[in-house]
Amino acid sequence: MRREISQFLRFLATERNASALTVKAYREDLLGLVDYLEEASGKAADAASLTPQDLRQFQAALQQAGYARATIARKLASLRSFYRFAQRQGIASSNPAKPLRNPRQARKLPHVLTSEEVNRLLRAPSGTSIQGLRDRAILETMYSAGLRVSELVGMNDDDLDFDQQIIRVRGKGRKERISPLGSFAARAIRRYAAVRVRHAQWQDRREAPVFVNRFGNGLTTRSIGRMLEKHLAAAELDARTSPHTLRHSFATHLLDRGADIRSVQELLGHRNLATTQIYTHVSAANLRAIYEQAHPRAN
Repeated sequence: MRREISQFLRFLATERNASALTVKAYREDLLGLVDYLEEASGKAADAASLTPQDLRQFQAALQQAGYARATIARKLASLRSFYRFAQRQGIASSNPAKPLRNPRQARKLPHVLTSEEVNRLLRAPSGTSIQGLRDRAILETMYSAGLRVSELVGMNDDDLDFDQQIIRVRGKGRKERISPLGSFAARAIRRYAAVRVRHAQWQDRREAPVFVNRFGNGLTTRSIGRMLEKHLAAAELDARTSPHTLRHSFATHLLDRGADIRSVQELLGHRNLATTQIYTHVSAANLRAIYEQAHPRAN
């Protein structure tokens, strides 16, 4: 089964243009099943002979091990995708993962910052140093365009159009979209770009990353997380806040101020409207809190 999984992963990378992170997630999910099967039976797993009952036992083992329901659902989705590929390739005659039902998901509202909290965070990077200007530009850009952190670190200079105040964003599955860039973010990027040439390793080339470290190399998602942690502490904001919180806050604030959900879906680059609808629940919760605080007969 390991050989068939390797074929499937190559298919994802070459034919589906899946990102390295996506391929890594599929690999971990599928090899987790193989490890479980081989430990339980004491012999090599065979993709063609697995039954829905085998996979139900695997799902039960995940639940007993304390895996989150969302994680289990993702692993089952990986199995379904693998077996669709296996059927097309003649490796398996059926898809034993198809009858499996995902665990019921608890509806968890995303953590968001208020507008005032966002302003405190954006003011946290101070001074005119290269690092201060860079960090301010990063935070302004993520909030202005509702970017995923992977989209931010993948931005190059030629993705920016200051004349029209738009940026080209490379989203999940390497899909591109055009996103507006607010004036505050555009100004912050210009100020940072003006001093970025002080980096010893910096080269002025159009395909260069917009945001770089002190060696002139592109940033990683982890380095963005560490940067955010520092400024959250300085602004005395909730430590639960992650880079993705700025994206959640972007969407919620747009809906709170009257943006229609279809437009927000396009701005976020969501394929399905259902993914965007979580933010309507956040906005409704905010409205309810305001109502209960302000209306004399709410309680």
